[in-house]
Amino acid sequence: MKDVTAVQDLTAKTTSSRVSDTSVSRRFLKPFAGESLSPPPMWLMRQAGRYLPEYRATRKEAGSFLDLCYNPKLAAEVTLQPIRRYGFDASILFSDILVVPDALGQRVTFAEGEGPRLQPIREVAGLARLSLSNAGEKFAIVWETVARLRQDLPKDTALIGFCGAPWTVATYMVEGQGSSDQGEARGWAYRDPAGFAQLIDILTDASIAYLPGQIKAGADVIQIFDSWAGSLAENQFQQWVVLPTARIVAALKAAHPEVPIIGFPKGAAAQLQHFVAGTNVDGVSCDTSCPLGVMQAVAARGTVAQGNLDPLLLVAGGAALDRRVDEILDAMTGKRFIFNLGHGIVPETPPEHVAQLVNRVRRNG
Repeated sequence: MKDVTAVQDLTAKTTSSRVSDTSVSRRFLKPFAGESLSPPPMWLMRQAGRYLPEYRATRKEAGSFLDLCYNPKLAAEVTLQPIRRYGFDASILFSDILVVPDALGQRVTFAEGEGPRLQPIREVAGLARLSLSNAGEKFAIVWETVARLRQDLPKDTALIGFCGAPWTVATYMVEGQGSSDQGEARGWAYRDPAGFAQLIDILTDASIAYLPGQIKAGADVIQIFDSWAGSLAENQFQQWVVLPTARIVAALKAAHPEVPIIGFPKGAAAQLQHFVAGTNVDGVSCDTSCPLGVMQAVAARGTVAQGNLDPLLLVAGGAALDRRVDEILDAMTGKRFIFNLGHGIVPETPPEHVAQLVNRVRRNG
């Protein structure tokens, strides 16, 4: 594993390059400056993934999924693959939200076909296994990937860095894997809110340490993924989603006010306005269940709206895909909007359907 100092030279070169590239107008960033574009900027969640044959070949070369995440050369390669194919306006770092608990000392493995596995932490005593003091070693590997990408991406392509939101990452740490209802984490939060808050604070502090390194290495935008935000009751949503996210956003804005931050509270369309107001994010990603009217309202109040095409329409393709793309574009015309999916591309997606989507957006935007 690399020490933090091992990537300082590469990061320094990237930072210098960013300064020299200030005249480059990255289309993806324009909505955050108040512009509405036609066609809108676009990228897709999980645009680097198993639906692409070149990704599958690189993944096989890397070995395990986590080995791929921790190999800057190969992680950069799979990040670039969809940019070469489709010319998206933004590229998102290839990594995983569970890099953070892994760096903190909770070992993460990925079982083939089964998803992540962690040794569960379900009480305060288990938090003693976690330490931020050594996390920089693994964070630095990701920062190197970001720096490589900023050097290799086209100059007009924005680079998105990311982390998982504290609530969502905590659910995996408590459950020991993904779950349908996040029951163990919700139970701990109800039973012992003070103890659960310690875990959330650890993850919030880790995110605040992790994300600035991505920005310094070359990330233009940060997205915070809260994939399980929709499982929480209203008062719990405020405590475990809004407040920790707000603390991360405030810390990033204090150090890097020029970098836009996008929140993604999946499944929480009913609380989207509250989320935006409470966290001070610059943009909000909307899942497929979020009504277009809610996206319009968010954009009308000055926040960039991103989303919300159903990923399964990319599997279906054809006229159904075209119709929904047109509906979304019609609804968001004149708004501060970024075209995206409501969640990530699924592995069975035909690559030619992604090309159909890109052509439709760019022709009709």
